[in-house]
Amino acid sequence: MRKNSIFISLILIIFTSQNLKSEIIIMSACNDMQDKFLKNEYILNLDELTMTRNYIYNEETYQKYKVTDLSVKKSNSYVRNIYEEDGKILTYKHGYPQFYTQILFEKGKSKIYIKTVLNDEEGISKISTCEKIEKFDKES
Repeated sequence: MRKNSIFISLILIIFTSQNLKSEIIIMSACNDMQDKFLKNEYILNLDELTMTRNYIYNEETYQKYKVTDLSVKKSNSYVRNIYEEDGKILTYKHGYPQFYTQILFEKGKSKIYIKTVLNDEEGISKISTCEKIEKFDKES
């Protein structure tokens, strides 16, 4: 019995003393090819495999969308699951099997793309360029 408690204590000490690392990339001050923003940032958490986009429309863009959709808010945030493939980071497919979109990031690069697929025909277009990229190795 005493050996079991020592063994369990030893295991707990080992697991709690290990440093767990995760990589977080923050892409901020991102312009957009279509709309204008007061704030437009992407946070890629490669440990949790999530992308969080936080953005605030400028007044002109906000009014443009408010005319056709009363549910539009000036300040917005959304989270998507991501995965890595061939040095690229992609959001999970959004849409239908025949037509879907994904946001595409290349590690270390400031450009953000949208990948559109319609009946197996793929297109990639640049949607944004970010002025600032910060990379954090988070230890816990």
